[in-house]
Amino acid sequence: MKMSARFFPKASIGTYLIAMALATSLPIFALVALLLGQLEDNQRSIQKRETAQDATALARAIDRQLQDMATTLRLLSTSPELESNDFAAFHKRTATALRANTLYIIAVDAKGQQLLNTRVEYGAPLGQAANMPSVEAVIKSGRIEASDVFRGRTSGAWVYNVTMPLQLDRVAALIITQNANDLAKLLSTDGLPSGWSAAVVDQGGHVVASVGANSIDYGQPFDPRVLPDLVDSSGVYENSSVMPRMLLGYAQIPGWSWKAIIWGPVATAQESILTTWRFLIIGGIALVTVAVIAAYAVARQVRTTIRSIADMANRMGEGHIVAPIETSVIEANQVAVALSNASFDRSQTEDRLHFVMNELVHRTKNLLALAQAMIRQLARQATTVEEFQAAVADRLDGLSRSIELLTSEQWAGASLRRVIDSHFQAFPQSIQQIDIIGKDFMLKPDAVQNLGLTLHELATNSIKYGALSVPQGRVRLYWQNLQETSHNEEMLRLVWEEQNGPPVVTPTRSGFGTTVIKTHAAAAFGGTVQVDFLARGLRWELTAPRRTLERTATPEAHPDRKGA
Repeated sequence: MKMSARFFPKASIGTYLIAMALATSLPIFALVALLLGQLEDNQRSIQKRETAQDATALARAIDRQLQDMATTLRLLSTSPELESNDFAAFHKRTATALRANTLYIIAVDAKGQQLLNTRVEYGAPLGQAANMPSVEAVIKSGRIEASDVFRGRTSGAWVYNVTMPLQLDRVAALIITQNANDLAKLLSTDGLPSGWSAAVVDQGGHVVASVGANSIDYGQPFDPRVLPDLVDSSGVYENSSVMPRMLLGYAQIPGWSWKAIIWGPVATAQESILTTWRFLIIGGIALVTVAVIAAYAVARQVRTTIRSIADMANRMGEGHIVAPIETSVIEANQVAVALSNASFDRSQTEDRLHFVMNELVHRTKNLLALAQAMIRQLARQATTVEEFQAAVADRLDGLSRSIELLTSEQWAGASLRRVIDSHFQAFPQSIQQIDIIGKDFMLKPDAVQNLGLTLHELATNSIKYGALSVPQGRVRLYWQNLQETSHNEEMLRLVWEEQNGPPVVTPTRSGFGTTVIKTHAAAAFGGTVQVDFLARGLRWELTAPRRTLERTATPEAHPDRKGA
């Protein structure tokens, strides 16, 4: 705090807001001055990036065209007419389908002899393919490839081919061909600066198509001084001796041997950036002026609001209940409401603390009383210290499971099924032997403890002597609602039935377990408990008012205190 006070002296909020506006604007002006000095370099970097992006976009457009032609070849290669050497039918169907796209199909054999050509009528004399090196390279590589631009024998125009190798009876390759001037229609300089040009160059360095102010004729070589340096997948070429005051961007067409190239004068591309910077300077000055004026106006409003909030806090500290104030600052209004609520809630805080302390003492006494009674009962029955320790540990484990479950639910109760699952986790080896049937519902906190203790005793007894002590034994735990005429309220029947266990022997004495499952359960739930030692297994039945078990409403401030 001392270090902060040294650098930030005491001042009004208005002073700080105006200082913040200046501290924000002055670095901007310094940055603008630095950028102005580097404007030429920055403009060139932007232009290079955009030039490379434009070349990449052009490459993608050409790639789509070549891919469409390759897809057409793949579709035509599966034509049944072609597979059956019915070239007349194939010629007729293909020529009709592709006429609108200015695309033509040529089929050649392994020696390059044309078998059909949709540029001419079927049956017209045909010679070898005009671009034999390309055909031979495709047959050898087994891949679809685009040829260099060349002058076609049949059309007499500059054309290019996309060739696909085949392994049919007579057809060794299928060629789709298009005039170069039709490809040029895909090229456009609309998105480029004024005076720029675009071209597509084949593997041999010849122009397939070109448009723009400095377009190059079909089949003409692109500048041989430039091409050897265009080695990356995309980039920018700049050389003042070869292309003075010019910039060139290029991109390799992915999967093909062609390149897309755009080029033009640097000056035309920089004009818009210079205009932008002029507006930036003028706008910056205006913005700082407005910011200082706005900071002063806001400072006055915030100062008034803070003083009002501070007055509320002072009166609250004196113990008064304060009413919220209304300001033009939403967050300040929220603080005012919070202070008002806090001043009102403050008077209730001590009562809540006393209630919580009393509740804690009450629950602690209940748990200690239950543990004390349990220990006394077990002490009377145990014959050895080890037996007593084991019995106490087992019962405390069952009680702790109920307490842990209630704690996780903030002592608001828990579902019956969760209580059952929690206590049966202590006997993982017997879970598969227990069938649980009944519609789940929420138990009161005291019901969670008492029923958990009862179920733990039933399971422990069954593990030791009953059905769960043998692999084939089964336990059926189910519950159902009852509406008996002898009762004016809805009753619940909860039944534990065992079968397929060892022979049942009626106990000769009543121990702690019997007390829990019979006497304690009946008293805790205000009902009746019937225990039958049947030949097929033990049957325990609890019939009690459903209200003594079920939590019917959301508890408020530990309503389960009674009987907890």
